[in-house]
Amino acid sequence: MGQPMIKDDTVDTKTLFRHALGQFATGVTIVTCQGPNGPMAITANSFNSVSLDPALVLWSSSKTSKRYPAFVNAQHYAIHVLSAEQIELCNRFSKSADNFDDLSWSYSPNGVPLLDGCLARFECSLSAHHDGGDHTIIVGAVDAFETNDGEPLIFAQGGFLT
Repeated sequence: MGQPMIKDDTVDTKTLFRHALGQFATGVTIVTCQGPNGPMAITANSFNSVSLDPALVLWSSSKTSKRYPAFVNAQHYAIHVLSAEQIELCNRFSKSADNFDDLSWSYSPNGVPLLDGCLARFECSLSAHHDGGDHTIIVGAVDAFETNDGEPLIFAQGGFLT
C-alpha cells in the first residue's frame, strides 16, 4: 500500500486527492433541465442512488460552473446514464450547455429535455439541496425512469473505459 496522505501545505494535496478519487470507477451521466434560454445539459459522474422507498437519487454540481444557477434552481431535471457508444455526447455537454443540434430528444410533461438512446434515464423533481464544500448535492425524487440494454460508459483514472 502507498504512503498515507495527510493535509500538508507543502504539497498539492488537492491534486493528489483528485488522483486518489480517480481510482474509483464511475458511470457517466448527462443531467438536463430547462434553462432560461432553452434546454441545458451538463456532464456529471457524481450520480448515486439514495433510497429505493421513496425513490431518490443525487448528483453534485460545482458551484463555480457557469451552469450552476440553472441546475441548482431547477425544480425538474433528468439524469441520463450514458452507454459506451455515447462518448461524443459526454464530450459535447462537458464543453457546451446548449448544443442540442442534431440530437434526438424531446420534452417531458414537466418541460425537461429528454435525450434518446441512453442506458437509463431518471426524471426527477427537486427534493433537497445540501452544501457539499465546492459543490451542491442535489437530491431528486424519481418521478419516472426507463432502461435500455447496452454497455455502460465508465470513467476512471482520468479516462474512459468501456
